[in-house]
Amino acid sequence: MNKFLCCTLVFLDISVKWTIQETSPPKYLHYDPVTSRQLMCDLCPPGTYVKQHCTAARKTECAPCPDQYYAEDWNSNDECQYCNTVCKELQYVKLECNSTQNRICECIEGRYLDLEFCLRHTECPPGFGVVQPGTPESDTICKRCPEGFFSDETSSKATCQKHTNCSALGHTIVLKGNALRNNMCHENTDMSAQKCGIDVTLCEEALFRFAVPEKITPNWLNVLTDGLPGTKINAEHIERIIQKHSPQEQMFQLLKLWKQQNKEQDIFKKIVQDINLCEISVLKHIGRANLSFENLNILMMSLPGKKVGKEDVQRTVKLCKPTEQILKLLNLWRIKNADQDTMKALTHGLKQLKTYHFPKKTLQSLKKMVKFLHSFTMYQLYQKLFFEILGNQVQSV
Repeated sequence: MNKFLCCTLVFLDISVKWTIQETSPPKYLHYDPVTSRQLMCDLCPPGTYVKQHCTAARKTECAPCPDQYYAEDWNSNDECQYCNTVCKELQYVKLECNSTQNRICECIEGRYLDLEFCLRHTECPPGFGVVQPGTPESDTICKRCPEGFFSDETSSKATCQKHTNCSALGHTIVLKGNALRNNMCHENTDMSAQKCGIDVTLCEEALFRFAVPEKITPNWLNVLTDGLPGTKINAEHIERIIQKHSPQEQMFQLLKLWKQQNKEQDIFKKIVQDINLCEISVLKHIGRANLSFENLNILMMSLPGKKVGKEDVQRTVKLCKPTEQILKLLNLWRIKNADQDTMKALTHGLKQLKTYHFPKKTLQSLKKMVKFLHSFTMYQLYQKLFFEILGNQVQSV
């Protein structure tokens, strides 16, 4: 028992000593002229200086640093250091001087400190991408784009982008990409003979989407498939549509495939005549837009989902007439985004375009076009065309 008490007391004594050491300020050696002895005085904490050194009878007296002076560490100095850092050209004050630190300066955005100068961050040339962005203290680090990636711009921020997967979009590669350029894809559509072909127009898309009933029965897709005139869609294609797409998207996919298989049939040619009235109205709204490459790119960037890239916009400008360019780019957006609703995407994009310097007249024209495609007049036309396609079969859906 006595041994236990002895060990406990020793442990408590060590703990107390450690606690005192941790809380006691560090010391410095000072000669006391009164007693002619060397004394161990307490250092003054950061933000203060020694106003009076300690004596045999008195501890060190510390005082706060005056304005524009600082003390960074525990010290035995008779005065604080002056805040002497002055921000140079192309620098700004990141942190102002206070009692414990000097003024801190930093290079402005896009520059880094090299010796005494704020140099501009290195811009990676085409074929190279940023692997480590520049900071106020370090330069940009560039690296050549690896296989399957590219960069076609000079930039201090842009990374290498992955080559477009043409086959995933249902396209073929007409020009293979390298470190400097993206893959150039060619659309495999039913109108590929035309330079500016569109597989499904906005009016056709609106009609196909109109065909989706409010209440979907389990066998509705098979009933509608049986009712479609012309060349029948085989069961394998129908099964693939059911597996890949939601019920709301299945009708669109079905009618798109039906159109591709029956574009030369009389029934489809008759429908096209009525659809053309819709197409003419759409062109009246946006046919005179004649947007610049920059504005076409802004329009595409405003749409949600996967973006239509600059290279696609450039190719569209080169191949399509000004009256066709917006329609073609909207068609490309739908293909890239797995046949999502173009009008919903455009409605979303129009809200985003308010924050850009986008031509006001074109913005108004696009709004009118969306409103037109959702109008009661068009609803009646869709209804008429839908009955012409399906006839009495629509009654059993």
